[in-house]
Amino acid sequence: MIYPMVVAFKNTLLFWFLLCLFGISNAQDSIKVGADQTKTYLPLLKNKKIGVVAHASSLIKTPKGLVHLIDTLQASKVNITKVFAPEHGFRSKADNGENVENTIDPITQIPIISLHGKNKKPQVVDLKGIELMVFDIQDVGVRFYTYLSTLHLVMEACAENNIPLLILDRPNPNAHYIDGPVLEDEFKSFLGKHNVPIVYGMTLGEYAQMINNEAWLKNKVRCELSVVPIKNYNHRTPYSLAVRPSPNLPNDQSINLYPSLCLLEQTPVSIGRGTEMQFQIFGHPDFKNLDFRFTPFSNFGAKFPKQEGQKCYGVDLRKHPKINQIELQWLIGAFSMITDKDSFFFDRFEFIAGTKSLENQIKNGLSEKEIKASWKPKINTFKKIRAKYLLYAD
Repeated sequence: MIYPMVVAFKNTLLFWFLLCLFGISNAQDSIKVGADQTKTYLPLLKNKKIGVVAHASSLIKTPKGLVHLIDTLQASKVNITKVFAPEHGFRSKADNGENVENTIDPITQIPIISLHGKNKKPQVVDLKGIELMVFDIQDVGVRFYTYLSTLHLVMEACAENNIPLLILDRPNPNAHYIDGPVLEDEFKSFLGKHNVPIVYGMTLGEYAQMINNEAWLKNKVRCELSVVPIKNYNHRTPYSLAVRPSPNLPNDQSINLYPSLCLLEQTPVSIGRGTEMQFQIFGHPDFKNLDFRFTPFSNFGAKFPKQEGQKCYGVDLRKHPKINQIELQWLIGAFSMITDKDSFFFDRFEFIAGTKSLENQIKNGLSEKEIKASWKPKINTFKKIRAKYLLYAD
């Protein structure tokens, strides 16, 4: 089935200008993601009971348009016994953090096991009879984007139950840089399981190899892992996603700004949830000296947005140039403008930041340059680990 929800992200005049000027579309057209390479992996699935980890962006290019991986596998007579769905659900419609129940997919009639409900890790009963697991999820390359934790837990479950895992690799739209504080052990959670920076510059195929070979799985178990790598791709190749990877990342601009603006998630500042400009704006009722205005209301992907029904004054970043680093200016600026500074940082801010230091540094008035300098030693250590597992050139 060709999904009608497929919408072009390439929706700005600047993007189209760059496409024409630099031929970016040609570079993207030549990319073949792992899922596109059916001749490589379909023979591996033949006569096996298959589990698939997928969601709405698990799409394959065909002459007729984009087709979902599940439809392709079913058309090829692959025996899919279960589909496992990450945060936001198989059809990617659930809110941020919303629990999703197990169900039967009404289109395919395949059982859907939620990995963002009462269990975030596949259970033994869920895996019974599965002979091979296929993982095809579009990630955005940010530590606290929970598909990375889903990958970890799927690998762990496969390792514990002697099920091989096949990853159909996809480009990381934020693979062009590495930045942010490295996660500290005391703040590990489903928002981050590994000692890596906020932006780590790897595809899931590369990252899975790092998880495996650095012995990051529980009890140091090892997953029997294979990766179908992307063709005609490196970490600098521009890549525009065909569909939103989750409800509140509607376009390329939001994906590029997400690692920086999500630092405002655990504060009273709105980052556009409840508007059609998610992760492209920020604001608060206190910021009355700013000209841009918006009012969040309940909508798709944000049933209960921050500052719902309140007029917010803020900054419009929809035309901001593409960033190549974590931008702290917006977090620092918002803190400087807020009236109640004592209540600015919510309790779980350190789980997004990965450290308590960032909150303290901002409260103590350190500059962006000083804060970033404190990240460098751990980032450099991470880069040495990362280099061992790269499938694609930087």
